[in-house]
Formats: sequence, structure tokens, C-alpha cells
Amino acid sequence: MEAKERVVVFGGTRGIGREVARLYAQRGASVALFGRNVSDLERSAADLRARGVPEATMTTMPCDLADPKSFAPALDLAISTLGKLDIIVVTAAVFGTQDALESDSAATARLLALDFANTILFCEEARKRLLKAGGGKLCVFSSVAGDRARSSVVLYGAAKAGLSAYLAGLDARYRRSGLMTICVKPGFVRTGMTDGLREPPFAGEAEEVAQIAVNAIDHNLPVVYAPPMWRSVMAVVRALPRFVIRRMNF
Repeated sequence: MEAKERVVVFGGTRGIGREVARLYAQRGASVALFGRNVSDLERSAADLRARGVPEATMTTMPCDLADPKSFAPALDLAISTLGKLDIIVVTAAVFGTQDALESDSAATARLLALDFANTILFCEEARKRLLKAGGGKLCVFSSVAGDRARSSVVLYGAAKAGLSAYLAGLDARYRRSGLMTICVKPGFVRTGMTDGLREPPFAGEAEEVAQIAVNAIDHNLPVVYAPPMWRSVMAVVRALPRFVIRRMNF
């Protein structure tokens, strides 16, 4: 009998992360939900159970993206609880509009720390443990905002560009050692993070994006866009001359 997958979802309390956890749990995987708030974790687990996820497949563990000291203990607890880890998915992140970030240096510092430095620090802890166990899959959500510098997402895009570059390097360095790195690049997704924002074309749903991510993990795809239309859109955007980008507010 094929062994059940053992999965960590960091950011599993809402949105895409919760949908990823549901997809894995419904196919029989053992899932550890990581998140900052214990009450949110319990509500997420209860929501998943109410939608038919067996209670035995779901466990919760506090882990705060703002506190790198929480990363190693959470991962070690997940390993001791699940036996080993096969897949680690990171959807945890923050967002801020360019105008809001430019007027709030503290929010800028927080976004750059969480979406770039701290996400990488968590991935490094995950990398060490997966490689020590013989390999595994690390799936991290970046963004199409990191594919090309644009006036509307200068700061957020810079953080995601750096994260995407790190994930590409990780894939180049460790794939032959058994670490499969998957970078998911969503466009605009309808979640609580985007409530109140003007919706652009090609907006996606959390369920759709989660399914795309799980499919990419299943097939060890190093980069995947979600929804898929964004691959073509960003190919065009990357090809535009800089003087054209300067004239466009997008």
C-alpha cells in the first residue's frame, strides 16, 4: 500500500493555504497546519472537519512568520508528530499597496522582512530537514509581481522577485539531491488579502489556485503560474521595453 503523504501547510488558516490543506487531507494525507494565531488554527481545522476532512488527518501547530525563532520548533514538532515530512507548502505572506507602503515605513519594513527574508529563513529550515530525511518537496508561493519591475508594485514586487530568485537557485542546487522546489506565481486571487482592492483581469479563486499548486507538486514542476493565463501575460510584460513600462501604470 502506498504511504500516505505527510504535509505541512504554513499559512493554512485562510485563503489558498486552507484550500491546499483541504485538498491534501481529502485525499488521505496527514496535514499539519502552521499559523500565527492558535484560535485561527483551530477554526480552520474545525472548518475542514465540517467539510468532511477526517479529524485524524489534521493537526495544528503555532508558527509565526514574523518570528524566525518559531520555525525550527514548529518543523521539529511536525516531524515528531507525523513521523517525517514529504511536502512543505508555504502560502503565508503579507501584502500592501504601493501607496500605502510608501506612506508607512514600518509596514514596508514588515512586508520586506516577512515576504522575503523570513520566508527564506523558514525555507532554509525546511530544506535542511527535508534533505536530512532523503528529500521531499518544498512549494512556496511567490507572485507574478516579481516577474518584472512595475510602478504599481515596486516594494511588494521587489520582495517577490528576490524570493523567486532564491527558489530558482534552490532548485538548481538541490534537485539532484532529492529536494523538489516548486515556485507558484499567482496573479490576483480573490481572498481576504485582496478584499477591497480593484480587481484586475484574470483574477483567480483560491480553490483554483490551490488545485494548480497541488498539481504542480504532484508533477515536480519548478515554476507554475496561477491562473495559467498569467504565464502568457507575464511573458509579454517581460518583453516590453523599459520606456513602455514607464508610461504604463499597472
